[in-house]
Amino acid sequence: MRRFALALDLVDDPQLIDEYERYHKSLWPEIKASILDAGIGMMEIYRFSNRLVMIMEVDDEFSFSRKAEMDQENPKVQEWEELMWTYQRAIPGAKPGEKWVMMDKIFELEK
Repeated sequence: MRRFALALDLVDDPQLIDEYERYHKSLWPEIKASILDAGIGMMEIYRFSNRLVMIMEVDDEFSFSRKAEMDQENPKVQEWEELMWTYQRAIPGAKPGEKWVMMDKIFELEK
């Protein structure tokens, strides 16, 4: 398993943040299936204020480009992504149109 951390911001509006969290508490089944089908075995999203961090653990077959291709071919994922842009905004430093931005691991501690 490989692990990735990604960051994204939300629109800084408490009502919109609440709606965003409600969508994720009742994730559409098609979205869950698309995540699992891509080889993502674990996904967590953490929030502080309007900043999000997503942790993903993926299998050896996972690739971001393959996931992007799968998403482009899935109308329900496209609907979800369009809806999520209502709540999300690109993090400072992101490329135009880029959502989740890969974070660099700078520290690790193991027992």
